[in-house]
Amino acid sequence: MEKMPYQPELDTRVMPVPSGQTISSDWQQRLPVLSGKQVVLRELRVSDAASLFALLTTEEVSRFISPPPTSVEGFELFIAWTHRQRAAGSYICYAVTLQGFDTAIGIFQLRQHDPAFSTAEWGFALGSPFWGTGVFVDSAELVIEFAFETLGVHRLEARAATLNGRGNGALLKMGAVQECVLRKSFVHNGLTVDQVLYAILEDDWRAMRTPANLGFAVPVRVH
Repeated sequence: MEKMPYQPELDTRVMPVPSGQTISSDWQQRLPVLSGKQVVLRELRVSDAASLFALLTTEEVSRFISPPPTSVEGFELFIAWTHRQRAAGSYICYAVTLQGFDTAIGIFQLRQHDPAFSTAEWGFALGSPFWGTGVFVDSAELVIEFAFETLGVHRLEARAATLNGRGNGALLKMGAVQECVLRKSFVHNGLTVDQVLYAILEDDWRAMRTPANLGFAVPVRVH
């Protein structure tokens, strides 16, 4: 999801955001916390704005996504917006944190393509110091499982610019299948570029996650 659905020009208010972890299983009220081997995914908080601004506005991270907010205050607006969209049932954004630490180092997004959330689009942005560390795979497994198990998604789509080698490789690593090239479908820094459309189907994901294919069972802890 290289184009974030948030539009700051349509949103000028900072809304109060509750802090603290949640144990609720009703994701429209509060996102459940997802724990993996290295990471803990939780609801975004206004206090995450500073670290996200520092990590997601660097050139190497932002070059293949729509321009992120240009200030800490802009990220605060974005975070408040994610809460409202989650409550409306149309969009989810998780903060990525490391086990034992509570600093947000990236985000994972899920956006519905239909009212039933049977088809959704996902995307991610991770601070470059954490590339190649296993944090992406750990986080992506949790988000994909959440999409299929909790949201009821059957088809999970993603887009990546053809020039984004790392992004394309990350999606292929998670079992995404390239379906087509969307010509001149993304505008960034005044340039119109092609994107690859990927999809993961729930049935395919389940088949890949069987103990026979994994060699072991991977527990996913939801708090």
